[in-house]
Amino acid sequence: MVGALTSPEPSLSAAVIGPGALATESDVAAAPKRARSVATWAVPLGYLLAALLLTSRLWGDPAGRIVLGNPHDADLIAWFMRYIATAVRHGRLPALITTGMNAPIGINLMWNTAMFLPGILLAPVTGLAGPQASLTIMTTIGFAGSASALFWVLRRWDVSTQAAALAGAVYGFSPALLQTALSHYDLELAVLPPLIVSACARLAVGPRVPAFRPARAPARWLARVPAWVRTGAWLGLLVAGQIFVMEELALTTAMTAVLVVLVLAVSRPRTTLRRLAPTGAGLVVALVIALALTGHALWIQFHGPLTLHGSSHPPNVFENDLTSFVTPQGALFFHTAASAAAARRYHGGLPEYLGYLGWPLIGFLAVAAVVSWRRPAARAAAVTLVLLCLFSLGGNPLIGGTYYRAVDLPWAWIEKVPLFAPILTDRLSILADGAAATLLAVGIDEIRRLLAAHWPTRQTARWRARLGETAVLGVAIVCCLPLLPRPLPAQRVVPLPKGWSTIFARLHLAPDSNVLILPFPRPSETLALRWVADSGKPSAMTGGYFIGTGRDNRARLGPQGARRVPEYLDYLWSKGVPASSPYWPEAHIAFGEWTRLRGKGWVPPHGAITLAAMASWRPHAVVADAQLSSPLGKYLVKLLGPPSLRLDDLIAWRYPVFTGYQAPPGLQPAPRHRPAHATSHAARRHHRAHHHVTPHHHS
Repeated sequence: MVGALTSPEPSLSAAVIGPGALATESDVAAAPKRARSVATWAVPLGYLLAALLLTSRLWGDPAGRIVLGNPHDADLIAWFMRYIATAVRHGRLPALITTGMNAPIGINLMWNTAMFLPGILLAPVTGLAGPQASLTIMTTIGFAGSASALFWVLRRWDVSTQAAALAGAVYGFSPALLQTALSHYDLELAVLPPLIVSACARLAVGPRVPAFRPARAPARWLARVPAWVRTGAWLGLLVAGQIFVMEELALTTAMTAVLVVLVLAVSRPRTTLRRLAPTGAGLVVALVIALALTGHALWIQFHGPLTLHGSSHPPNVFENDLTSFVTPQGALFFHTAASAAAARRYHGGLPEYLGYLGWPLIGFLAVAAVVSWRRPAARAAAVTLVLLCLFSLGGNPLIGGTYYRAVDLPWAWIEKVPLFAPILTDRLSILADGAAATLLAVGIDEIRRLLAAHWPTRQTARWRARLGETAVLGVAIVCCLPLLPRPLPAQRVVPLPKGWSTIFARLHLAPDSNVLILPFPRPSETLALRWVADSGKPSAMTGGYFIGTGRDNRARLGPQGARRVPEYLDYLWSKGVPASSPYWPEAHIAFGEWTRLRGKGWVPPHGAITLAAMASWRPHAVVADAQLSSPLGKYLVKLLGPPSLRLDDLIAWRYPVFTGYQAPPGLQPAPRHRPAHATSHAARRHHRAHHHVTPHHHS
C-alpha cells in the first residue's frame, strides 16, 4: 500500500531533466531547502482546506450536525466519546468493562468501536463543546490526516512532490473514506495505516534517504541508536495506536504489510536475506512495545469478562459487488441517476459501499503497472492492489446484486481462520485505495523518466521534460476526476427532550444507578444513546447498541435475550409521536419494525412477560419520553402504577416494583434487591437508605 521502495536509480530530478544536462546529485543537494520545506507543509495545508470544504456543512454547527445517512452509528460513537471524556475528567483511563450500557450485564469495550485514543485526545473538546464537536473535528482530520500521511510516506521513498500530492489526495479523499464518513469514524480516521506499512517496508529493505531532508538533524543520542531499533520502536507505537483506534483496520493493515513485504522479498531475495537479522530484531522491538501498551487491554478482550468469538454480522453480506468498482455513488460529482440508484440498492448499505475506483483510474493504473513493473515499489503496490480487491469480494462473488454461491473465492478459505472471521471484506477497499494511490504516484514518475530518456539533446531537454511532466500529470489528474467528492450532506442531531436533566436531578439517583430509558435503546433505536451522550445522564442504562455475547458466547449485535418486549415498547412509543416531532424518523422505523414482525405472526407480549423482562434488567428508575395519555404512558401505568415524576413530556418511576401482573409458571420476575412489600414512599426511602446496591460501572 505504501510507497514501498523504489529501486536504486537516479533521483527524479535527474531523470526528468535528462542524462546529458544538469543532472547530478549535487544539483539536487543544491536545490533551495526552503522550497522543499514549503512543499512539505503546503500540500498538507491544502488537504486541510479541502477537508474543511468537504465538511463545511458540518462546521455550520459542529456540535449539532452529523453526516446525513447513518445517525445510529453517530449516536453510538458520541456515547463512547462522552464515556471516555467522563473518565478523563475524573483523572483516570476509561474502564474496559462497563455497565454504562447494557446494565446490569455490561459490555466489553474492546469488542466494540470505543476509539480510546481519539476519545482521550479529544476529551477536552468533548467536555467543553460536546461529543459531536469532537466527531466533527475527527471527520475533518480523517480526510486531511490520511492524505497527509500517504504524502509524507511517498516523499520519503523519493516520489516527486506532485505525484505524491495527487496520490495523497486519491487516498485521503477516496470514495471508500468518503462513504465511511457516514458515521464510521473509526474507519474514516485512516491516518496510521500508511505509516505502519512504510515502517514494515523500511525494516525489510533498510532505511531510505528521503527526497526531502529535515531542516534539523536528529539528536546525537538518537543517531547512535541502530536504525532497526528506531524503526521497530516507531512501528510498535503505530500498531498500538491503531489498535486503540480500530482493531479491524489494524488487522487488515498488518495483512497489507505482509503482502507488501512478501512481494519485496521475492523481488529482492539477496537484500531480504541480508536484512533477515535486523528485520527480525526490529519486529521483536515493535512487538515488545506494542504489547507493553496494549497487552492488558488485549488480555481483557480475549480472557476477561464478557469475551466472545465469531462475527456479529452474517457472512457474505458486507462484501464488494464486482460492479461497484465502476459504479459511482451519489456522493461523487460525476455520477448518473442510474449509478446512484444502483449504489443505494447495495444490500450492505451506503456506509459500506467502498469499492469504487472508476474505469479511467483503473486504466491508468494498468498502464502504470506495466510501465513501471521493474520497480519494486510498483510491483508491490500492483500485486497488493489486485489481491486486496480480490479479497474484498468475500467468499463468494456478488455481481450486480446476485450471489454466485457455487463459486468459491480465496477469502472462502481465509475466513475459516478464526482471526480473520470478523473482518468485513468490503473494508479492505480502504487499504486497496492506498495501494492504488501508491501505484499511481510511482507510475507517474516512471512514465516521466521514460519520456525524458527519449530527449537526449541538451538544448531541448528542459522544455520537453517540463512539457512531458505536465502532460503526464494532467492525464493522471483527468483519470482521477471521477473520484471528486461532493460536500458531505448534513442533518441535525436530535435534541434532548425538554426537562431531561431536570428530571434526573429530581430523581436523586445514586451514582451509576441503572435506568431503563424508553424508547428502549437498540441497534435500530439509538435516541437514548444520543441523549446520554449530550447530557452525561444517566451513567448506566439498560440496553444499547453494542457487540455483546449471545448463545455459546458468540458475538451478537444488541441486547441479549428476547426481542419482543423492547420492540413492542418502542412500537407503543412510536404511536404517540406526532409527525411534527424531531423524533418522528426514529418513531417511523420502530413502527415499521413491529408492523413487519406482526406480519410474521408476532403478538404483543403478555403483561407478565413485560414485567419479567423489566425485573431481569433490574433498573433503579424508568424514564419514558411519553405523556400519560399516550399508548406507552397508559401501558406503563397499567404495569407500574402512577409515575413518581412528571415533567413536560417525560414521566419517570423511581425504584419501580414489578408486581402488577401475576406471571405464569416459568416467567416469575427475577429476585429484587429490596423486599416486595416496600411499596410506600416511606418504605422505599428507608430501603434506599439502608439496602441500596449500585451496579459496577468503572474499574
